[in-house]
Amino acid sequence: MEKLLRKLVSIKSPYFHEDEIMDYVNGWFREKGVPAEIHTFFEPKETKFHGKNVVGIMDSGKPGPVIYLGGHLDTVQLCNGWTKPPYEGVVEGDYMYGVGTLDMKSGCAAVMLTLEKFAREHFKNKSFRGKLIYHLVSDEEGPYGLGTVYIINDKIHNIAEEADFAIIAEPSAGFARVPHPCLCLGARGGYNYTIKVYGKSAHAATPELGINAMVDAAAIVSELEKIPLEEDEKLGTSTPCVIRMNGGGAACSVPDYAEVEIFHHTVRGETQQTIRKRVDKAIEAADIRSRVEVSFRQSPAEGFDGGFDAYCIDENGKLLQKLEKTVEEVCGCEPDIAYFQSIGDFNHIGGKLKIPTVLLGADGENFHSSDERVDLNSATEIANIISEFVSDVLSD
Repeated sequence: MEKLLRKLVSIKSPYFHEDEIMDYVNGWFREKGVPAEIHTFFEPKETKFHGKNVVGIMDSGKPGPVIYLGGHLDTVQLCNGWTKPPYEGVVEGDYMYGVGTLDMKSGCAAVMLTLEKFAREHFKNKSFRGKLIYHLVSDEEGPYGLGTVYIINDKIHNIAEEADFAIIAEPSAGFARVPHPCLCLGARGGYNYTIKVYGKSAHAATPELGINAMVDAAAIVSELEKIPLEEDEKLGTSTPCVIRMNGGGAACSVPDYAEVEIFHHTVRGETQQTIRKRVDKAIEAADIRSRVEVSFRQSPAEGFDGGFDAYCIDENGKLLQKLEKTVEEVCGCEPDIAYFQSIGDFNHIGGKLKIPTVLLGADGENFHSSDERVDLNSATEIANIISEFVSDVLSD
């Protein structure tokens, strides 16, 4: 785990710049006897992004369960504040430091080690049943999750119809802030939308002659804050958050334009339509004079509305119960159960495709921040859990 993870961390792979790491992982698989290839895609509208995913399948040719393993090899951009070398995989005590160590190159390493062992012990002699499908994707950290979006749209390995159960090796314990081991059995979703406010300019000395778009925008936000949040027994409450607010006019003038961007984390049952009703209610309550337009960020890919579907899986599912038993056998304790509070590729797999999807990954700290670190012991246990589970479920 330490050797492989250090190598992955050494390859810089911020979203939209993943070619090198995809080629490395694809080559690593081939060296280890794991069937794999590069899936390429192009998004022509918004990003002009030529992307790569590493994809593969081990098919026994016999009836049986179909297990999906997934993860993303991209990271966020390097931020300020690092006190450790961000790309050297420095180990201190039980922790490795580096960009993506926790989110989620440790999870990808766990999947890779699982596949290496499964290929060696089962695939070569076809001593298993069913199928094992695996995708390590690009652009999860970007605005649209294009790697997984095009996996779905291009019907790679037809996972929508094939997969019975999915494990995404996101850092469940690290994200949920509960002790390792942790199984996340669902996640909130989300939509990004913008409120555009059109006022009327006037001299700042006589503001009563104009319509101040900034003031009206603030009034809408204030009313939004008063509307009760939606509640979900598993996922908690929805969370609308203002992430950007700007506007203004000419020098010494009443601003005639303002713009507010909001990301709304959703729970089950919320849609673009229900969110729009909240916004319309806030606009009406604000009693403003400005003209208002509301627009949702749209995905550039066909079949996606730009949002992420909230989901939960059946806690009594047989494969989930088998996974829980495997966790207990490997770790010597029952897993903590949690529900992920933010969005990712798992929303497309578990929400849009409705494949029972569990998040299972390492413990650590500082994801999306400086001095990101992962607990190596927990990362190794994740590899052992996934490996034992897959071997058990697909055993012939």
